Amino acid sequence: MIITLKGNVFTGLGDGKRFTELPWVREQIKEKLGFDPYPGTLNLYLSSDAQIISLLSTFRGWEVPPERGYFPGRFYKALIMEKVLVAVVKPEVPGYPEDILEIIAPLSLREEFHLKDGDELEVKMWLE
Repeated sequence: MIITLKGNVFTGLGDGKRFTELPWVREQIKEKLGFDPYPGTLNLYLSSDAQIISLLSTFRGWEVPPERGYFPGRFYKALIMEKVLVAVVKPEVPGYPEDILEIIAPLSLREEFHLKDGDELEVKMWLE
């Protein structure tokens, strides 16, 4: 099943950068998704129905088993701008907002597509 979500780019707190730089996270991304992640995530506020994101829990994706002291998460394959294979990461953190998507990519999506805060972006996600 493929779903399309739209959202607006915004600057996060930098947690995505710290997350993607953890050796155990990088290895799982390389192993499960086939690319070495750019250090950081692209953050989107969903402009489409945020209820859709709650459906993610019903689809498997790829589990990210955490090391001690971290929360688990899931990766979902996605496509940006019809040309870059990426992953949406859904942290399984209590209280994590359902209207936010964090996107992991092999390159800086902001630089590649000249994105700035407020720009709208479409994400196609494969749900398995």
